[in-house]
Amino acid sequence: MMTRLYQKNELTFSIVWIVLYVVLLSAADQISDTLGTAKAVTAPLTVVMTVFLFVWIGKNNLKEKYGLARVSIEYKKYLYFLPLILIASTNLWRGAALKMSVLETVLYVISMLCVGFLEEVIFRGFLFQALCKDNVKQAVVISSITFGIGHIVNLLNGAEIGPTLLQICYAVALGFLFTIIFYRSKSLIPCIVTHSVINSLSAFAVGGSKIYGIAGAAALTIVSLLYAVWIEKRTECF
Repeated sequence: MMTRLYQKNELTFSIVWIVLYVVLLSAADQISDTLGTAKAVTAPLTVVMTVFLFVWIGKNNLKEKYGLARVSIEYKKYLYFLPLILIASTNLWRGAALKMSVLETVLYVISMLCVGFLEEVIFRGFLFQALCKDNVKQAVVISSITFGIGHIVNLLNGAEIGPTLLQICYAVALGFLFTIIFYRSKSLIPCIVTHSVINSLSAFAVGGSKIYGIAGAAALTIVSLLYAVWIEKRTECF
């Protein structure tokens, strides 16, 4: 059924996966909270979804199309991906602390590692590739904005409005950067690794003032956009 839907219409396929992903993870988070252990249901769910998608992509010979196959990259054009190290470390800029129990921390890290893979495959892989057949620039914009706005679902899980809006802003910038990297390098692996590290290290992030939150979001946005512009200048134009 899944393969038939994909063959019939890739855009519809990507939208179905976005909706499925958002609904299932939101429900899993709420059930986990009800059980009293954060990510107790979410972690195994994301593992199952990750394995399922990875196997499905491989079975249908789509690893190259979705950037999961080994490719030759001219690393100098991407500053050897050094800016990604800075971006990935953003949650440790104020230090690190164990905020949850050991079990909850492990479950959280597992789920966030998988979320990095799932979101990159769904938004940068499925959605972007479905859209770029008609207009690449439009595909980049839609994929980036959709990814950013998708974080509004955090409000349903109890997140505050202010931090969520900031998250949406820098998520759009990160989405833009990851899309450019994928489009230019033909590899989704750098995006998956960076995204997964950002997510998982949030388990150890030390909170700060509102001003710090705004400054951090601004810095992350600026670095992401400047790096994306650098890549554009170092590679072929659209």
